[in-house]
Amino acid sequence: MHTVLYIGVSSDIVGRIWEHKNKVYPKSFTARYNCDKLVYYYFYPHIEEAIAAEKSLKDRSRTYKNNLISELNPGWTDLYDSITE
Repeated sequence: MHTVLYIGVSSDIVGRIWEHKNKVYPKSFTARYNCDKLVYYYFYPHIEEAIAAEKSLKDRSRTYKNNLISELNPGWTDLYDSITE
């Protein structure tokens, strides 16, 4: 079901998710593993904070990440449409 998670930072979340969904970079991790669903996101006022959070999340267990997502998005629904409205 939810076998692969991708964690990344972007200053243009809508554009970046669009690229993932359309496999603009066919050899990328997200294209190879079919990661095209936005299930969690958080905005940071400064890029340095976002990068620190990304590194911290990547060091966390899969269980921690699953719980974080499930807490805010219990159905793991794709949030892309909600950020493009």
